[in-house]
Amino acid sequence: MKKIFLYINLFFSLVCFSQNEQLAQYYYDKGDFEKAKISYEELLENLPQNTQYFLRTIDCYQQLQQFSVAEKAILDRLDKYKQGSLLVELGYNYQLQKNDVKAKIYYEQALDRIKKNPNEVYGISNSFERKVLLEYALKSYQTATELEANFNYQIGLLYGQLGNQEMMINTFLNEAYANPQNSIQIQNQLSRFMVDEGDANFSEILRKALIIRAQKNQDIFWNRYLSWYYVQQKEFEKAFIQEKAIYKRDPESLSNIVNLGQLAIEEDNQEAAKEILGFVLENTKDLELLIQANSYLIKMKIEKAQEKEYAAINTELDGLLKQFEISPFTLSLQLIQAHFVAFNLKKPEEGKAIVKKALELQLNDYEVAQAKMELADILLYEEKFNQALIYYSQIELDLKNDIVAHEASLKAAKTSYFKTDFVWALKQFKELKSANTQLIANDALEYFLLINDNTVADSTQTALKQFAKGDYLLYQNRNQEAVTQFQMILKNYKGEEIEAVTLLRLGKIYEKLGDFTLALSQYQAIIDKHSDGIYIDEALYFSAEIYNKKLQQPEKAKPLYEKIIFSHEDSIYFVEARKKFRQLRGDTNL
Repeated sequence: MKKIFLYINLFFSLVCFSQNEQLAQYYYDKGDFEKAKISYEELLENLPQNTQYFLRTIDCYQQLQQFSVAEKAILDRLDKYKQGSLLVELGYNYQLQKNDVKAKIYYEQALDRIKKNPNEVYGISNSFERKVLLEYALKSYQTATELEANFNYQIGLLYGQLGNQEMMINTFLNEAYANPQNSIQIQNQLSRFMVDEGDANFSEILRKALIIRAQKNQDIFWNRYLSWYYVQQKEFEKAFIQEKAIYKRDPESLSNIVNLGQLAIEEDNQEAAKEILGFVLENTKDLELLIQANSYLIKMKIEKAQEKEYAAINTELDGLLKQFEISPFTLSLQLIQAHFVAFNLKKPEEGKAIVKKALELQLNDYEVAQAKMELADILLYEEKFNQALIYYSQIELDLKNDIVAHEASLKAAKTSYFKTDFVWALKQFKELKSANTQLIANDALEYFLLINDNTVADSTQTALKQFAKGDYLLYQNRNQEAVTQFQMILKNYKGEEIEAVTLLRLGKIYEKLGDFTLALSQYQAIIDKHSDGIYIDEALYFSAEIYNKKLQQPEKAKPLYEKIIFSHEDSIYFVEARKKFRQLRGDTNL
């Protein structure tokens, strides 16, 4: 019984302590430093070793200009704990009083502590950084580095914060070469600076630094880094030049070149993709790479094919499967053929037969999931919604928490949407908004907003049902029928909530059909009539892309990209719009 009372008392003590901490934080955030000071003093009395409470207490003293009280508290703590970072706090207390001479004395003392004990660099440099004393933070790491400790990554970051881009790049590249295991971490930082609005020349400085290193040092490390750089810039042809140079000196693997081809496809750079994957086909006998490259090429061909080309594509697929034979190795080609036969040739029974034959092979769990996914997709095409849902559910259960399972969940949600079971679909899309995969999360959010907004606007969901029918026709690759369906919605629900997204759908269909004038007219209607809606940024971006890539009219694209930059900073297209705007403006870093 005594133990129970002890646990109860401990529980309530923790609750009260947490409430006091929240109250102190509240006063601090509000700027009521007198009350915050009292709260933090009480917290510090109970937990004297807590650094956060101490620093907040000192900050409150300083905000209230009680500098002598702050100094005494810092000196007492320094005497007790002997931490070098407290010398920084002491110096800063003098700096706030405009006594820079005395502040500098304590800052130098802090640096001397690092010379005696390099481990103190962490606390001291962090204290300098918190006070935005970046030059001293830099000196802290440089002092520790002189003692044979490695802080090049932190030094590089500080050079970046100080605006010294050349030193940042040089430090980072030297560190990456000396310690290749840190390359990914460094590349992540370089990528961040490459898209930063405030660093207009950063990419050009980085490019020159990499080229100089590649010329001076023949190590393929620098070819790989240049390839990475050009991929970030989406200059796949230049990345390919570097990858070919790597291959000539290390012809063991072409997998990086295959991956480069895939990236080019994803960015709709078909010419680069064909050249890259063609090189793979010419230079390998590796069965896996041959199948992978051929799969990418045939999928790209299908994506852009006209109906008159379908027979030739089907013959090509037959030829590839005859060449490489039916086996688990050629599963990707088998599933491409099944999808093509069902969705393009409109022969779903044949498509299902191909998948069922593939499922008889010795497949691993992921391969079984891929085959079942294709089978479910074809069943959905046939309007066999419940059968499709069974297969999607099997994938979700078999590969829990995997990206493939999330994809199956998304397709299951879309199936519910197509069959106008909006209550269940909305629940599923709501859960998928938090998916780890950005593409799935974005897709789920789009459908969640579509259902939610149009249910609020029309509780009968009449327009939404008509819209779902149009989306289902699109899924079945019946594009002309989908156009008719969406045009009917525009006619019957003019000015209603559903209008903007219907215009967006029509725009994308016309783009796919190659009618860019009609596509632009749909997007322009959104810009003119729905400028305060959630689809305005997409209308601006898609219009800009048509002018920039398809119609070769960059001057018309530029103001549209600019509008996204200055009026839609929260758009998922913001970063790309900013980059492309700067390209069209002629910035040297791109």
